[in-house]
Amino acid sequence: MMRSLVFLLLPAALAGTAPQAAAQEKFIEPPIFAEEIKAGKLPPAAKRLPETPLVVKLGAGQEPGQYGGSLNMLIGRSRDVRMLVVYGYARLVGYDTNFNIVPDILESIDAKGERVFTMKLRKGHRWSDGQPFTTDDFRYFWDDVTNNKELSPTGPPSDLLVNGEAPKVEILDKQTLRYSWSKPNPDFLPRMAGASPLFIFRPAHYLKNFHRKYNPKAGEAQSGGAVKRGWAATHNREDNMYQFDNPALPTLQPWMNISKPPADRFVALRNPYFHRVDANRRQLPYIDRVVLSVAEGKLIPAKTGAGESDLQARDIQFNNYTFLKKGEKTNNYRTLLWKTARGAHFALFPNLNVNDPVWRAVLRDARVRRALSLAIDRSQVNQVLYFGLATEGNNTVVAESSLYRKEYQTRWAQYDKKAAEKLLDECGLKRGPDGLRRLPDGRPLEIIVETAGESTEQTDVLEMIRENWREIGVKLFPKPTQREVLRNRVFSGEALMSVWTGIENGLANPDISPEELAPTSQQQLQWPKFGQHFETSGKAGEAPDIAEAAELMKLNGQWRDAATRDERTKIWHRMLQIHAEQQFVIGVVSGVAQPVVVRNTLRNVPEKGIYNWDPGAFFGIYRPDTFWFSK
Repeated sequence: MMRSLVFLLLPAALAGTAPQAAAQEKFIEPPIFAEEIKAGKLPPAAKRLPETPLVVKLGAGQEPGQYGGSLNMLIGRSRDVRMLVVYGYARLVGYDTNFNIVPDILESIDAKGERVFTMKLRKGHRWSDGQPFTTDDFRYFWDDVTNNKELSPTGPPSDLLVNGEAPKVEILDKQTLRYSWSKPNPDFLPRMAGASPLFIFRPAHYLKNFHRKYNPKAGEAQSGGAVKRGWAATHNREDNMYQFDNPALPTLQPWMNISKPPADRFVALRNPYFHRVDANRRQLPYIDRVVLSVAEGKLIPAKTGAGESDLQARDIQFNNYTFLKKGEKTNNYRTLLWKTARGAHFALFPNLNVNDPVWRAVLRDARVRRALSLAIDRSQVNQVLYFGLATEGNNTVVAESSLYRKEYQTRWAQYDKKAAEKLLDECGLKRGPDGLRRLPDGRPLEIIVETAGESTEQTDVLEMIRENWREIGVKLFPKPTQREVLRNRVFSGEALMSVWTGIENGLANPDISPEELAPTSQQQLQWPKFGQHFETSGKAGEAPDIAEAAELMKLNGQWRDAATRDERTKIWHRMLQIHAEQQFVIGVVSGVAQPVVVRNTLRNVPEKGIYNWDPGAFFGIYRPDTFWFSK
């Protein structure tokens, strides 16, 4: 799909953009700006919008909205203020609801051979503080951030490297720039369209204040007569485009965060210079404010059921559905069920980089991982927790994907206690007098499985697996913790096994990058140090020393160089086959629907949607800037 998406950009370069000169158009103003415009503190919409704003075409069942209101949502921690960037989903290019990549912030993009990308900005586009958004913001990112050793010690992001080759970046004029490589970079557009995107621009006019090149006194602070220099740390702290925790940092998103952390309530106001309009020339967004209130994650389902959120899916699980349905009439909301596209809703991640040498050797034995998978009664989990509506099996692409094969889903994933015991016996993990198996050094085979502690659902699934594994002589101990603590313990090699969701894009096709299947990111909980090694070009982490992991890396590289779709298809199938055989990640169930709670007065939220991180940005592809409240 991704290769075809790139070429879709050529005829669709101006898709959704009407040829209109803002200075000559009559735009409908959001009433909230009336006084500022009248006082001369803010220019009228015709001067705030680009000359060619993006004209959004509403989908089936949607209708033009009314201005006003506050969208209240709940988040489980302060750092989730970044969801304003995820949901706002303003990107250079972004996915539409059919998962095609189309221009958004960009007026157009010309992609040739997945090697040369010529991008044209919208003339007159401005940052949220009214300053011009031009190619100087791209030049600043490339010259002064990415290629500054103090700000970027490891050099350009790995997403911008093709076999170690950095792009050639050309600033052609104030509105036009070009990124090019000698070999194809099929990941370039998808990464810029991602939920956590590759931002190749920065608000130069703001960040230059913190850059020593432009401000010799940047980072200096007087303390007892001594000057402390830390300009790079200060710059990096100010430059949080994705984290969205610096209210002073200009943005291109539909709403601007005005609350500085730490806070238990974040307020975001509409961006006066947002680049999208509807067909009636109303500047978007329709909603004036978004309010994110921080609540204990375990309390979010109850608070949502009590009517405290206008739109909620985050921190809500399928097992909350019945409870939420009961509160609909009383608290004026409806509960939708959206499809999910992950390869696994629940998966176990053995840490193949665990520090303990004995455990490392045990977990790297594929027979052990296969045995643990065979010993899970997935049918029981499905029936008891998901009413039999989930799909049982491995962490792989879902049935709607053109790459799906039944064996990828079922290999080593069908409940077979005897086969599991035989495999563990073959590995020399014999039972002791107490019936518990022993590690090679005599320690009991006790597996601590760490979770983010955000869901009782995970605990319920682990409790059922604990009973299954006890029967084959393996003891499981769930260990809830906090998300960041969990990740840091996995990254450092302290955690033995963890729980998370599986492949993000279970709907993949041959032209979408298979990098999720190869050790390409520290965030991959099964081999974080392998991923770190790739991300840092070998400067940190560990080189893959498992034959199949090394083969996955090689295949990922071959996919990037493949000239035909048939070649890419073969590579994908080989990678999926390796994962099914090796059980690097032990999937349990997939296809679990996501409850989405919507205030009855909130309009233009799709009744049916796909709730997915990437691609999708959860609500992002459905453009919350077009959601609105009826009276």
